[in-house]
Amino acid sequence: MTPKPSDRAPNTAADPDDIIAQKFSVAAERNIKPIQDVLAKYLPTSGRVLEIASGTGQHIVAHGAAFSELMWQPTDISAMRRASIEAYRKVMGLENVLPPVHMDACAQGWARQRGPVDVVIVVNLLHLITDADMAVLLDEASQSLSSSGMLAIYGPFLREGMTTSQGDADFHSELLARHEGLGYKDLGAVASVLEALQLRVSTYPMPANNVMLIARKAD
Repeated sequence: MTPKPSDRAPNTAADPDDIIAQKFSVAAERNIKPIQDVLAKYLPTSGRVLEIASGTGQHIVAHGAAFSELMWQPTDISAMRRASIEAYRKVMGLENVLPPVHMDACAQGWARQRGPVDVVIVVNLLHLITDADMAVLLDEASQSLSSSGMLAIYGPFLREGMTTSQGDADFHSELLARHEGLGYKDLGAVASVLEALQLRVSTYPMPANNVMLIARKAD
């Protein structure tokens, strides 16, 4: 069961600077439990998990506490976010959550450096990168997986090219205006790419019109 924020006993020996470094996202805290409910159906009983773009670090310490038999590796391209991840890790005192490492998941070659891993997790990232960068990320993720590995992707998606709420439509338009190639990706198109990479795909509807994709190595 996912520990509630108030249930997570902090490391009382934590440096006050670590507590200050912690960033907090309301949305990240809210979607921990729904994500874990799906992960619990598929996570192996042991192995290595690589989280791409770990952000504040709230997710990976919660997952590390809930699935303590797995070894969790956080990554992020931002030094500030890596500092937040490390602060959460030290405050929580979780031995199965490793120190965060710098990784650009949209650059070719990281699969050879970081793999093989049993699970790759990507949360709320695809809509913030270009189509070309997403293609690299998905290809590298598939290459990084062990023979029975899985890729879990959570976030907002288009359905048959359409958004599912006015709020999503507004945010999608805002992203498109920032840079060509940003914005919500089409669920069917992403699933097709994963299938072309020889992964079997299952989809789960999630709160707030989000979707969880579970892509597993074909038998």
